[in-house]
Formats: sequence, structure tokens, C-alpha cells
Amino acid sequence: MFGPGTVAAVRVFQASHGLRVDAVCGHQTWNALVEAGRTLGERLLYYRRGMLRGDDVASLQRQLGALGFDAGRVDGIFGPQTHAAVCEFQRNLGLTEDGICGPGTVQLLRSYTAKITGTVLVAGIRERVRLSDAPRTLRGWRIAVGETGGLAALADAIRRALRRGGAEVLSLHDLDESAQAAQANAAKVDVYLGVRLDPDLDGCRTAYFLGHNGFCSEAGRHLAGLVHEDLPARLRIPGTGCRGMRITILRETRMPAVLVEIGPASVAVMRAAEIADALLSALDRWVERPFPE
Repeated sequence: MFGPGTVAAVRVFQASHGLRVDAVCGHQTWNALVEAGRTLGERLLYYRRGMLRGDDVASLQRQLGALGFDAGRVDGIFGPQTHAAVCEFQRNLGLTEDGICGPGTVQLLRSYTAKITGTVLVAGIRERVRLSDAPRTLRGWRIAVGETGGLAALADAIRRALRRGGAEVLSLHDLDESAQAAQANAAKVDVYLGVRLDPDLDGCRTAYFLGHNGFCSEAGRHLAGLVHEDLPARLRIPGTGCRGMRITILRETRMPAVLVEIGPASVAVMRAAEIADALLSALDRWVERPFPE
């Protein structure tokens, strides 16, 4: 029976896995529950069109990254970059280079990672190197501005503001977060900035990608923090938090990504220009220094 105890358990699970805490076991929560039950070594991991997902994939990505093989972000999705990292690992150890993570690959991976200390991953290093070479003004940056319904006018105001600042802006309005993330990835934008209406919220909050075992985009977290400083101060509305999440739009984008949730609707609609200016200010500060000191 889905009683108070189950409601409490669902809330705890959602909070601990970076999901929206609503006590509803919908599509994202159920998928996260299934993925959480996966352990590295219990199944073959390989690249396919419907990409494999799970905590076992995240464990594989983290161990490869700790050894210097760039499997990308620790997002628990076995995509092309993870496939390439597995192949490189197999090639370096003289294994059959098939990109399939089976018992032999897992055994060798565990034997090598057991000998290292520290948690610095090559994906984080490459992000830092890439952004350190980027322009220190918005001119030359490609930014995706996305919304999943109801905030087209706000997204358009943000697009105009960022273009005034010199950025090239891609507007995304797909209702499907996964499809929207795919569009941002295909366009190879440098930053994703999403806005979402929460009618029950009085103020604003920001989110960045926080993956398995504490992995996050440091640049994304820094940008989310700057947005959370500038937006409530500029609009004189409550700032209700900045936290890491594993929701689809943040998990599946391949670049630093921030989601801004605003409520009530009157704030998002009537003060669109002020919101856009605040986001421009935060991004101006961020491109000058993409990582915290």
C-alpha cells in the first residue's frame, strides 16, 4: 500500500538522487530506482542506440576517468565517449578492443583503480583546460536558452539580452527535456541556460548537474551560484537555494548547464526584462572567471 511510509521513502530517495522531491513515482523516479540497482560487473556494458544507463555505468566512468581515460561526465549513460574510453583502456592493456565491458575488463579495471588514490577525473581537467582558453567576454560564446513550456516570452527576452552582450544564442522550446538536451549537444553550444516556471514557488532557485558519487561540472556549479547571487538581488525576490540535481536536462547536456526555476507566474511574465538582465550580468561575471577561486 502506498501509504505515509512509502511517501516518506520516495521523498528521501528523490532528494538523495537529485530529483524533484514531489513523492510521485513517475517516469524519472522509477528509472532512477531501476538504475540504482545496477552494480558494475553484473551485466555486459556496451554502446547501443538505446544507451545503457545505471549506477554500474557511472562506476565504470568514474574508474576510467580516475585512470586518465576520458569517459566524459559521470552521468551513468554509456554513450560514444564512454565506449571510446573502454576501447582505449582495452588497447592499453592488450585486451580485445571491442568496447564491451565484460568480466575481464572489469577485473583489470578494479585491480588498477585499487592502486590509486584521489578522485581527480580527466573529464574535469579537460573542462578546465577548455574553458581557460575561452574568451573572457561573451563575444564568441554559443549559448542555448531553453524552456519546456509556458516561458517562451521570457526565453526570448533572455535571448535578446545575451545577443546584446555579444553571444550567439540558440533558442530551444521542446517540451521533451531529452530532445532539448540532444539539440543543445548537436549544436555544440558552450553553455546551456534553462528556465522553468514553478507556480508554487515564491522566488527563484537554481540547479546544476550533480552526478553519481558527487561528480559535478565545477564550471556549471559556479555559474549556478552566480545566477543565484544576481537574480534574487536584482529582482528583490527570495532565493530559495542552489543545488546539484540529476534531472534529465542537466544530466544529458554535455556542456556546463544551469536551470533557473521561477515562481509565481506573475514574476516570470511581468519581469522578464529584469530577469534577462540579471542572467546577462551573471554570465558576464562567469566568462571572466568560469571557475571559483
